[in-house]
Amino acid sequence: LDDLADSVIPKTLSHEAPAITLSQVAEIRLGGPLAKRGDASVSGKPGVVLSIQKQPGADTISLSDLINKELASIRTTLPKGITVHDDLFRQSVFIENAIINIQHALRDGAIIVAIILLVFTMTLGGLAVAIGELVDDAIVDVENVYRRLRENRTLANPRPTLKVVFDASAEVRNSIVFATIIIVLVFLPLFALSGIEGQIFKPLGIAYIVSILASLLVSLTLTPVLCSVLLPRMKQMQAHKDGWLVSRLKNWEASVLQCLLPRTTPVLCVVVVAFLLAAGASTFFGKEFLPEFNEGSVTISMVSAPGTSLEESNRIGVIAEKLMLQVPEVSKTGRRTGRAELDEHAMGVNASEIEVELHDKGRERAEILHDIRNKLATIPGVVINIGQPISHRIDHMLSGVRAQIAIKLFGEDLEIMRQKAEDIEAAMQGVPGVVDLQSETQFMIPQLHIRLDREQAKKHAVMVGDVAEYAELALQGKSVTQIVDGRKIYDVVMRLDDQSRENREAIGVIPVDTLRGNLVPLGLVADILPASGPNVINRENVSRRIVIQANVAERDLVSTVEEIQKTIADKVQLPVGYFITYGGQFESQRSASVVIGFLSLLSFAGIFIAMFIHFNSVNLAIQVMVSVPLAFIGAVVGVYLSGGVFSIATLIGFITLTGIAARNGIMMLSHYLHLMKYEGEKFDLTMLMRGTNERLVPVLMTALTAALALVPLMLAGNEPGKEILYPVAVVIFSGLFSSTLLNLIITPLLFWHFSRNTVARLIPESLKPTPLLGV
Repeated sequence: LDDLADSVIPKTLSHEAPAITLSQVAEIRLGGPLAKRGDASVSGKPGVVLSIQKQPGADTISLSDLINKELASIRTTLPKGITVHDDLFRQSVFIENAIINIQHALRDGAIIVAIILLVFTMTLGGLAVAIGELVDDAIVDVENVYRRLRENRTLANPRPTLKVVFDASAEVRNSIVFATIIIVLVFLPLFALSGIEGQIFKPLGIAYIVSILASLLVSLTLTPVLCSVLLPRMKQMQAHKDGWLVSRLKNWEASVLQCLLPRTTPVLCVVVVAFLLAAGASTFFGKEFLPEFNEGSVTISMVSAPGTSLEESNRIGVIAEKLMLQVPEVSKTGRRTGRAELDEHAMGVNASEIEVELHDKGRERAEILHDIRNKLATIPGVVINIGQPISHRIDHMLSGVRAQIAIKLFGEDLEIMRQKAEDIEAAMQGVPGVVDLQSETQFMIPQLHIRLDREQAKKHAVMVGDVAEYAELALQGKSVTQIVDGRKIYDVVMRLDDQSRENREAIGVIPVDTLRGNLVPLGLVADILPASGPNVINRENVSRRIVIQANVAERDLVSTVEEIQKTIADKVQLPVGYFITYGGQFESQRSASVVIGFLSLLSFAGIFIAMFIHFNSVNLAIQVMVSVPLAFIGAVVGVYLSGGVFSIATLIGFITLTGIAARNGIMMLSHYLHLMKYEGEKFDLTMLMRGTNERLVPVLMTALTAALALVPLMLAGNEPGKEILYPVAVVIFSGLFSSTLLNLIITPLLFWHFSRNTVARLIPESLKPTPLLGV
C-alpha cells in the first residue's frame, strides 16, 4: 500500500511544480469487492455456499464420491467453529435413490415372472430357461418345443429329439423375428425427440431395443439347445394331459368361442363402441409434459422489491429459513442471496435462492409443499416460487424462466408493458391450479443521467467515447493494473468514493482528456440530470419483454394453460404492436406430442408393411393391427384410474404397448396357417379350436409376465426413478390386460369370418370339403 501511495502520477510531472503522488489525490486501502453482491447462510446461520458443476459427460456419482473424499481431507484443516455441510444438494443422491428403486423393481419383477412361470410348470416345466430379458421369445419357443416333444412321444415311431426340437423352433422362428421387428419399429419415434424429452427417453429406447434384440438372438440360438438338453429329461414329459389350471383355461376358452362364434357381429359392435368410448374419454384427460420428479429436495426462489438492501434481504432470508425448519420434513436449508454480474444467472441482492433438503416423515410431497407455501406466505412483501433443483433447471432450459409456465409479454413502451403485465397477473389469479404467480419486478427508480453534448465535445476537442469511458471509470470503477505478491495477485481498482458517486457536483468535475492535451471537467461537455428509470430492462429476440410466471399444483398443466389463455384473451386487451407468447413445459409438451404422433403414424405404416411381407396378405395384416385399438381400450382405463393425465411418458407407454400387443396376434394367426399348411388341418372349427387352444398358454404367459413384471413400478410410483416409468407401466399393464383378453376372442372371430378367401389363396388344399367341416 505504501508503494502505491508514493507512486507518481505521470501527467503531473513538470519543472514548475513537484510531482503529485497517488496518496495526494486518492485514498488507498486494501479491501474486498467494491460492492458486495451477495451473501449466504446454512440453516439460518452465516455460511458460504460453494456450487460445483460437472463437465458434460462426467459421471455424477463417481465425481461426487471424489469430491466427498476431498472434503473429508479439507475438514481436518478448517479453523475451529467452521463446519462443512456436504448434503445441501447433491444430484447424486437423487440418481442413487432412483437406481436403487429401479433395481428393487427389477428384482421384484423377476420374482413375479418366476412365480408366473412356476404356476404353469405343470405343463411347461423347465421354463426357468425363459426367466430374464429373453422371457417372451423364450416362452413361445420353449412352449412349442415342449408341446411337440410330448406329441412326438405318442407316435408309433417317434422322431429323433433333435429333429423335433429343430422343427419346433423353426415353426415359430419367423413369427418371433417379425414380432421383434414390430417392437423395434414402434420405438423409432423416440429417436426423433429433441430437447429434454429426447435426453430422457432415448436411453430408454436404446436399452429396450438392445434387450429385445438380445432376447431374439438367445431365443434363436441358446434356447433351442437348452430345450434339447433339459426338456426330454423332465418327468412331466411323461404326462399326456394338461395340468389342472391349463385344462380349465382351455375349456373356458373353447366355451367362450362356441358361444360367441354365432354372435360375431354383436361382439364386434360392442368392441367398436368400447373403443370409441375410450377414444372419446381420452380427449377429456389432462395433459402435462413430464411426470413430476421426486428429487427429495426443494428449491425456493424469493424476491423482494427492487432496491432492497443486502442486509434487509439477509434478514428476510433468515426468517424464511427458520420458518421452513419448522416443517417436520425439512432437515437443512442453504440460502444464496444475490449473484454477481458475471454469473450466468446474475440477480440482484433483493433475490434469494434457498435449497431445502427433505427427509421422509410419512406425508405426501404435495402436503409438504403446501405447508411450506403457507409458512412463507406470512412474510410480507416477497414473491415466492417453489420447485425442485433439477426441475427448475429443466424449466430454465425450456423457457429461460424457472417456472412451469412462462407468459412473455413483448412491446416497446415499458409503462404500458408494466400495466398490461399487472392486468395479466390479475386475470390469472382466479384460474384454479395456478400457484407461485409473479411477474418480473420492474420499477422506476431514482437515477442520474449523463447526457453528452456533442457540440460542446467538438468545441473542446473531446472524443465522445473518451467521455463515456471516464464516466464509467469514475462511477463503476475499473481494474487498471495488478499487483503480484508471491503467489497472490491483487487487482488495483480505481473509482470515485461512495460520497462523490452520489454527488452531481463531484461527478461534474471528473477530469476528461482532450485531444489538445489539456483537461476539462465532465460537466463542461455533458449534462448531469436527476431522473428516473426502470430498475431493469430485459430483451428477447431484440424486443423488450416482461415475463409473468407461475407453477401448477393439483391440476394438469395443459388444461391450466388453456384456461389461462382463454381468460387472458377475454380480460386483457393489448395495443397494436404488443403480443404474448406462452413458453415452458406447455410448449414442449405440445411440440413433443405432435412429433410423436406424426412419427407413430409412420411406424404403424412400417408395421403394416412388415405384416404384409410376413403373411403376404393385406387382410391378415389388418387383423394383426386390430390389436392396437384393443390395447388402447385398457390403456385408457388404466390412465383414468391413475389420475387421468397424459404425459410424454404416457405416449411412450402407448408406443411400447403397440409392439407388445401385436406380438400375440402374429403368433395366433401364424399358428392357424401352420396347422393348415403343414399338419393337414382344414379351414374349419376343429382347426380354429385347436389352434386357439395351442396358443392359449404362450399368449397368456407372455402377457402375464410382461404385465405383472411391471407391478413393482406401479407400486409407490412417486418414488425417485419410478415417477418417469410409472405412467409407462400403467399404460402397458392395463393395455395388455384388455388386448390379451380381447385378442383371445376377437382374433379367432375375425379369422373365422374374414379369412376364407385369403386362406383359399394361400393354402388352397385347406378348403377341400370334408365331413368334419364346421358351420
